[in-house]
Amino acid sequence: MNRKEAREIALHLVFGMGFRSFSADEVLSDYLDKGIMESVGSDVALYAKELDEKQFQYIRGIVIGIADHLSELDALIEQNARGWSMKRISRITMAVLRLAIYEMQYVEDVPTSVAINEAVNLAKAYETEDTGTFVNGILGAVSRAQGFA
Repeated sequence: MNRKEAREIALHLVFGMGFRSFSADEVLSDYLDKGIMESVGSDVALYAKELDEKQFQYIRGIVIGIADHLSELDALIEQNARGWSMKRISRITMAVLRLAIYEMQYVEDVPTSVAINEAVNLAKAYETEDTGTFVNGILGAVSRAQGFA
């Protein structure tokens, strides 16, 4: 499994946390259990791949980090989503934005440009081409405002 695939699994977990008040640890234990991965893997090819320790730690770090910094991440989204109410942004788009901003701010080995590009691709895959443009605009604004390289 590569980083791109691990990022997509992390997105699924972050998205799942948005529905109920699951803790990051609950989501991680419920969804990254080897038996669950094998079960889901028969329907979703992404989950059929072997999750190595490095990718597991990346996913774990993302999910826990987003949970720990949720209000900060949401404030950055709200400040930079000019003309958009947070309620108008779909849950999957919010998950994409949270993941990308977290990577931009806290994951040292992910360049800002990679975090933005991957987020745009995920937004297009799970939503629409227009959503990709929307995500790109917000993340570009966050990057400029925060001085990310």
